Amino acid sequence: MGMGILDEVLVCEEFSWGDPGFGTAAYSNGLTVGPVITGGTEDQKAEYLGRLVKEPLIASYCVTEPGAGSDVASIQTTAVRDGDHYILNGQKMWITGAGQADWFFVLAYTDKSAGYKGMSAFIVESSWDGVSLGKKETNMGQRASDTRAVIFEDVHVPVENLIGGVEGAGWFNAMKAFDLSRPCVAAQAVGCSRAAYEYALQYADERKTFGKKLHEHQAIQFMLADMKTKIEASRLLTWRTAWEVDNGIKNTESAAHAKRFAADSCMEITTDAVQVFGGYGYSEEYPVARLMRAAKVLQIYEGSSQVQRMIIGREMVRSL
Repeated sequence: MGMGILDEVLVCEEFSWGDPGFGTAAYSNGLTVGPVITGGTEDQKAEYLGRLVKEPLIASYCVTEPGAGSDVASIQTTAVRDGDHYILNGQKMWITGAGQADWFFVLAYTDKSAGYKGMSAFIVESSWDGVSLGKKETNMGQRASDTRAVIFEDVHVPVENLIGGVEGAGWFNAMKAFDLSRPCVAAQAVGCSRAAYEYALQYADERKTFGKKLHEHQAIQFMLADMKTKIEASRLLTWRTAWEVDNGIKNTESAAHAKRFAADSCMEITTDAVQVFGGYGYSEEYPVARLMRAAKVLQIYEGSSQVQRMIIGREMVRSL
């Protein structure tokens, strides 16, 4: 279709405006296909990306483990070469879309002694022997997104499914994917923030206190003004980093800026929206409570807000 990352973030914002969980479910393919697009062989692209185009299928990104989240180097999953296959063993956790995935991007150690340079990436089909799923997790928010553990027990992965055909490139494939996907997470945050702001603004026009509409009170005006400013700033940061991807410009730092600021702003905006609603905002019968619950995970997955600050600091120092 000729669409770029900027087009993708525009769509993702609208999905997440309607429901942040749907936004996550819809965008998860983008994270998973990133390493195949940037590092896969032509045969891998034709086979596995082709499936997602020809049929209504999704793929899932398997990196996080019970003991390894932001610290990716702490993963325990291993892949041992055995003739024309690798024997894959390990457990992944909090995998978005796992229950519906046709195939997984899996990060595993092929050489533990080499540290992160000993990580390799594989395409693993969900139907293969030894692949099993955990129960669907009951999350605090974004419940439209199917989240599960994925267990690999002596899974025979053909050598042809080693992404790029080269051992040791897994870390770089996985990290590069984040530069492509973080603009979309930021867009999710913008969509969720925008929905919360619009609900709050509408309620502030309908509700009266002390003989005036809520939005006629300066304290509420200031809250709404700050919400709107954060949304506009988040969107511009998001569009900038997406534009950089589409134009071949390294966007590691700008993606971290956008993801960190938009996610943190979303948590603040949705919390303030609940405050504008008062007691009604605390009720599940009103949408702002759902949006506040949905916002929290945006500060956690795809690299926490603290990790984004670390990335920004690292890139700043490199520029000296």
